[in-house]
Amino acid sequence: MQRREQILDFAARAYFRTGGSFDIRDVAREAELGYGTVYHYYPNRHLLIEEVLDSGFERCEQALAEWSNLSRSTSDNRQLLTYCKMLLRLWLSDARAYLVYKMAAEQYSGLPEKDRHPAQRRFMEQLYLPLKSIAQREDDSVDYMLAVLVGCCGVHYYAGTSELDVNRIAQLAMQAITKEY
Repeated sequence: MQRREQILDFAARAYFRTGGSFDIRDVAREAELGYGTVYHYYPNRHLLIEEVLDSGFERCEQALAEWSNLSRSTSDNRQLLTYCKMLLRLWLSDARAYLVYKMAAEQYSGLPEKDRHPAQRRFMEQLYLPLKSIAQREDDSVDYMLAVLVGCCGVHYYAGTSELDVNRIAQLAMQAITKEY
């Protein structure tokens, strides 16, 4: 189980480094494992990406459920700000969770056609629509909020920056909701 988790983590990171055009050998090299070891668990790139996304979805869905349980009593902007911070911290510690939102922003275009629509549907039903409902926003402000979060966190993965100012980025994302400058 630990070996699988290691492979999935390195595969998610390889996705960012290569723009999604990595292969099993890249993951093996990055994880400092033999090609045969990775191939044993994932005989092809498609299965590897599928499991990376599935585990990322599970982590994001769990985070949203935890936050929604905490925010049931109120739907004010402080609760939404807390969610922005929680999501950023999750993404910074878990490339798989970030990949779910990053690929959603790209409408899962890196996936084969047969997998694209189920991933889009899962994102909409399990992550986006519940967030929009909890945030009590009917306009497109949640889209802008997520765009700020995804874009800023992308700097961490694509530019290799070690730290992000979670509080500042969350405040910027909230400006998309509140439309205050």
